[in-house]
Amino acid sequence: MKITEFLKNKKGASGIGTLIVFIAMVLVAAVAASVLINTSGFLQQKAATTGKESTEQVASGLQVMSVSGYQAGTTNANISAMAIYVTPNAGSAAIDLSNSKVFITYNGQTNILTYDTTVSDLTAGSSDVFVSFTSGVAFRVAVLQDNDDSATTNGVLNKGDIAVIIVDTNSVFGTGGIPERKEVSGSIQPEFGAAGVFDFTTPATFTNKVIELQ
Repeated sequence: MKITEFLKNKKGASGIGTLIVFIAMVLVAAVAASVLINTSGFLQQKAATTGKESTEQVASGLQVMSVSGYQAGTTNANISAMAIYVTPNAGSAAIDLSNSKVFITYNGQTNILTYDTTVSDLTAGSSDVFVSFTSGVAFRVAVLQDNDDSATTNGVLNKGDIAVIIVDTNSVFGTGGIPERKEVSGSIQPEFGAAGVFDFTTPATFTNKVIELQ
């Protein structure tokens, strides 16, 4: 009788031990599942944010439409200023020109120009985009098309906007401007997105006050 009671008590102790192990396993599994769920949610959010930023970086940017030069003096004088016509790429997010940089290379010298807060509003039309081109070692913006006044007010280009970036080459390079047969290259690098690139060689002779360069 005592042996039978001993065996029954041993089975009960074994069952309690198994139950404790089972509960511990359930608790560990619950904690692990909670960690995995939180981690997966965090990674999903980071992946979505990274994907959005990557798409903006690839799709956004500036397009250089054309580049013109200007002679401030007589015929065959050096190019005193450049006008770079820009617009956002198709599908681009808004581009803030106030946080952009202009890199321009000429005669072995590369200058980095920053935004001049003086913005010319030419949306109503103008006979001369170079009317107030002097900007020292900064670049000045003249707005040609801007339906919501974003470029005129804040220097922000969005869909459909067109602006002219004016560079005072005479002040930037301190050489009296850019003469004939010289290579000039550069880019307009926005805060994010692809840069607008320009690259040209000045003509062999300047016959007009305004010269088409690119």
